[in-house]
Amino acid sequence: METVTIPTHLLPADGRFGCGPSKVRPAQVDMLAALGTTVLGTSHRQAPVRHLVRRVREGIAALLGAPDGYEVVVGNGGSTAFWDAATFSLVRERAQHADFGEFGHKFATATDRAPFLAASDIRAAAAGDLARCTPAEGVDVYAYPHNETSTGVVSPVERVADDGALTVVDATSAAGGVAVDLAQTDVYYFAPQKSFAADGGLWLAVLSPAALARVAEVTASRWVPDFLDLQLAVDNSRQDQTLNTPAIATLVLLAEQVDWLNENGGLGWASGRTAASSAALYGWAEAHPLATPFVAEPAHRSPVVATIDFAETVDAQALAATLRANGIVDVEPYRKLGRNQLRVGTFPAVDPGDVVALTACIDHLLERMG
Repeated sequence: METVTIPTHLLPADGRFGCGPSKVRPAQVDMLAALGTTVLGTSHRQAPVRHLVRRVREGIAALLGAPDGYEVVVGNGGSTAFWDAATFSLVRERAQHADFGEFGHKFATATDRAPFLAASDIRAAAAGDLARCTPAEGVDVYAYPHNETSTGVVSPVERVADDGALTVVDATSAAGGVAVDLAQTDVYYFAPQKSFAADGGLWLAVLSPAALARVAEVTASRWVPDFLDLQLAVDNSRQDQTLNTPAIATLVLLAEQVDWLNENGGLGWASGRTAASSAALYGWAEAHPLATPFVAEPAHRSPVVATIDFAETVDAQALAATLRANGIVDVEPYRKLGRNQLRVGTFPAVDPGDVVALTACIDHLLERMG
């Protein structure tokens, strides 16, 4: 079958709409080139790279509004590594999880399978719906995603209990693009390849004084592999370094993106930008006879990951492939969800005007692809 060509005047200026890795702005790449002989290929224990880590830590604290006493910790690996680190270093006896998508499910599975912990209390919901944690006896960690990357469901961020249990929030695709009150959390953790438009290889977490105390308590009483020992990550971060060699190029991209967000107005500006982008897409889907937002409850629709279902008469897989052939990439649905849909990243780096252009391109294809 001949591929439909989208007229140039309809195309977005930038056709990258991935949900991670996400669009990297040209200015970030320019900064990476400028620092190529300064920090790339140099020791991560020396001042230039440690200054870069400090720049990231201070920028994140400012962007997210970290309360007094909260610390930004940087570690090796991504959110997947942090799930295991939290299993070893944060949960004292039992965790409760809200499981409403692939990523919340994976963390729940990690704590549930740990032989040194009690079976986890897992509150699950079907894909596209929201599950919430609720206070329960014997639980010392409540964990849930702020934004479920696989389905496009966003959750309110609220402290679950005031009995000393920690509220641990997976912000992998939310941090930097969705408003949050960190005082409602004890651990707000994420990776840099979503709103922060960087590569993988690192995790970042904002820890409350209570979480810092819990890390010290648990790691002193349990054998923890060094790579998953959050106390070692805390100790190294206080020296503006990581336990092992970090992905320095990722740090450069991350630092440049954090500065850009802060210089443009911080989290309020960024969350307004993602809200405008996602509203354009959801509004288009609600008005179109062949499309509908996958998340039925408007309050639960993510501003940074928009999932759109299509009628059975539309082959969404072919639609995504044709968009890709025209330079509009990474709008395929989450592979394990198996739905006839598109998934669009609307992170801060994505121009809202490009999202509007994307809807025009989809309209053009739907009219011509039967």
